[in-house]
Amino acid sequence: MGDRVAIITGGANGIGKACARRLSEDGCHVVIADVDVSAGQALAEELGGDKGKALFVSCNVADRLAVNNLLSETRSTFERLDVLVNNAGIVAGGDILTLSESDFDKVIGVNLRGAFLVAREAARQMVDQIEEDGERAEDVRRRYAIINMSSVNGVMAIPDQLAYCATKGAMNQMTKSMALSLAKYGIRVNAIGPGSINTDVLKAVNDNPEAMDKIMSRTPLQRIGDPDEVASVASFLASRDASYITGTTIYADGGRMAMNYTVPKGG
Repeated sequence: MGDRVAIITGGANGIGKACARRLSEDGCHVVIADVDVSAGQALAEELGGDKGKALFVSCNVADRLAVNNLLSETRSTFERLDVLVNNAGIVAGGDILTLSESDFDKVIGVNLRGAFLVAREAARQMVDQIEEDGERAEDVRRRYAIINMSSVNGVMAIPDQLAYCATKGAMNQMTKSMALSLAKYGIRVNAIGPGSINTDVLKAVNDNPEAMDKIMSRTPLQRIGDPDEVASVASFLASRDASYITGTTIYADGGRMAMNYTVPKGG
């Protein structure tokens, strides 16, 4: 990926951290945006912050001014932006009967409004660069990519994760709309829909055999995914190998989306 610059929101932990590491390995300069300052700074140092290869920016994506600062810091340090992994997200338990308005607003604020704010500013920066540089469309398609982090729950649903499911369904549609509007510039926009991935959200499951059995019953590959496996999809979508792919969601879910029944225990 040469001299490309990538922003990864929610990049200090979990899937975002794996994406930051993978894009760094691919040769990108990486900007890690997160509210977890200590973890974000540590990762930036690990990825070569002292050598000008990585930068941490404290950023709450739900805050427009914080997002503006993220883009300003990126420009100030690396002078450009080529890839966005729009990954920041939170969850809040609650179904239609129990979910509080404040929890609903928090999830919408980060997962949807935040994703929109970052994508909008990133896209504007990319368009400005393309127009200023007069790049050929073929070269642009190989260089520029926006990758939104969706979920299998953008299509399927969990009763007590109403807000999260709503944001991920909206993320899929936002991905398509963005892809259509940015196609004329050559900027590709896609999404990744992870299934059950071994992150902090699933830590409790590892010590709960009943909960693990439930996850395995709906996972044909019969294992939890690793964040690095999602990062590999992000690496592909950011690469020139994906230059004819836009407006789609790739599901890294161990086969879950293909099912309409459950796998017998031990099957």
